[in-house]
Amino acid sequence: MIDLLAAVVLDWIFGDPGWFPHPVIYIGKLISCLEKKGRKICKTNGSLKAFGGLIVLTVGAVSFIAPFVLLVILRRHLILYNLVNTFIICTTISAKCLSVEAKKVYFALKEKNIEKARLKLSYIVGRDTSNLSSGDIIRADVETVAENTSDGVIAPLIYAAVFGAPLAMLYKGINTMDSMLGYMNERYRYIGFFPAKIDDVFNFVPARITGVLMCIMSFTVRGNPVKTFKIMIRDRRNHKSPNCAYPESAAAGALGVQLGGTNIYFGEEVYKPTIGDKLVELNFEHIKYCIDLMYFTEVLMMILMALVIQAV
Repeated sequence: MIDLLAAVVLDWIFGDPGWFPHPVIYIGKLISCLEKKGRKICKTNGSLKAFGGLIVLTVGAVSFIAPFVLLVILRRHLILYNLVNTFIICTTISAKCLSVEAKKVYFALKEKNIEKARLKLSYIVGRDTSNLSSGDIIRADVETVAENTSDGVIAPLIYAAVFGAPLAMLYKGINTMDSMLGYMNERYRYIGFFPAKIDDVFNFVPARITGVLMCIMSFTVRGNPVKTFKIMIRDRRNHKSPNCAYPESAAAGALGVQLGGTNIYFGEEVYKPTIGDKLVELNFEHIKYCIDLMYFTEVLMMILMALVIQAV
């Protein structure tokens, strides 16, 4: 638990410094290399789909085995072991990075610089941002913060609590595969099938835990926990993903806004049902409120994990 707490604090302070060679960069390079190889050698959709499964096995194995072997080597050196374990766990948590990148969009909108806001948003979402209105930009930013409260914060904490850095890094590898390949459009429909499905499996529990925690902490952003929970339950299936609607609907309920709707991914229009009730119009301040909700949710998660560990 001490390693986990230290990792969270380090993430709050440092996040992901631009100069640091983050492990996810190398996971991404491996995924990209495997994708290119698969598209080169696979001649049918079936073989491309199967190769996507091979990518899952390869990236999953590398992501887990590398930190596991390193920690086994260091197991006799307790201080060094804990330092490395803490460091690796820290690299799997993205609260500070998500906050920084989402606020770049916030400040661009505050400056009324919509072109800059579109550019900054394009760095953190998969959808086409080139023609988004300010309202659509805000919606996308809020949705990204909400979704990644699960993917980038709560899920890594859960897996790190279960089996330390190796399992947290395995999750990070799976989530990175999904973010790079898991699009259900013509280009990625086959090679991204298994990466998307395994990500759904690994996020099944964390997404639901995140949604409940966000409902509980909704009062920190002037929301009503009971009403927020009702909206989450009502709209939890209003998404193509079996998981994403939980944190997104909880955020929508807490902020009193409506999320979802049609987006453009790689030139293809993708319809998404709406989530939440439009009690107020989205404005750029909702980005900050959603970031605050993310941090309060993380704090509650840490408190609960400490209580569980203490009880056990």
